Amino acid sequence: MSEGAQVASALIVVACLAVGFWVMAKFEPDPKDSPPASCSRSDDDVPLSKPVSGVQLCEALNRPDLATLLGTPDDRVWSASSNEATSSDKQDVMSTDPEATIQLEGYSVKLSEAVDITVADIADSEYLSVPGERKTVLGHKAFLYSGQTIGIIFKDGKGSSGPGGISRNLLVAKDPKDGGGTYEISIWRQDDLPPDATALLRVAERVLPTVPGWPAA
Repeated sequence: MSEGAQVASALIVVACLAVGFWVMAKFEPDPKDSPPASCSRSDDDVPLSKPVSGVQLCEALNRPDLATLLGTPDDRVWSASSNEATSSDKQDVMSTDPEATIQLEGYSVKLSEAVDITVADIADSEYLSVPGERKTVLGHKAFLYSGQTIGIIFKDGKGSSGPGGISRNLLVAKDPKDGGGTYEISIWRQDDLPPDATALLRVAERVLPTVPGWPAA
């Protein structure tokens, strides 16, 4: 093939690719137009045996304005899931701690309930020694602290785990007097940058009052 024919052929290929990308961009649905993720039920979910289930936590957390509260209004929700892990620390006594996780393009948000933990257990414990900041959220005692996520790395067809990004966690007493039981909201970024603690507080102030049975202070 002559040099001129090669150039012409290349231009035709480029033109076809350009038209193809234009068609895809024109007719591919905008992710924002896709239906929002609905709360799914995992195999570990158990029949509701306490005031709040994992699905109910998920429905409270999966708000239309969640991305806006996080400060990333253009983020789309990719998945919404719930879980109810059952454990036992005493013979013949089962404890169920429900939780829900919403994954967005830039953030992940988790809401969980613990029956046997108080804010004082974490904030005042000399053994756990978790550095953090005492807060008052919606008239309830709270504790704001940072944590470390676990990162999963895939290389050469193999997976390994290691330290991930920083999470910001807010423990809030269910009872205004911190008489027992807590809700915890955690956020972390997909790009491993430090998350915004102010955004975490905004989420807590909007989400917690919508959890069934939330007692006003």
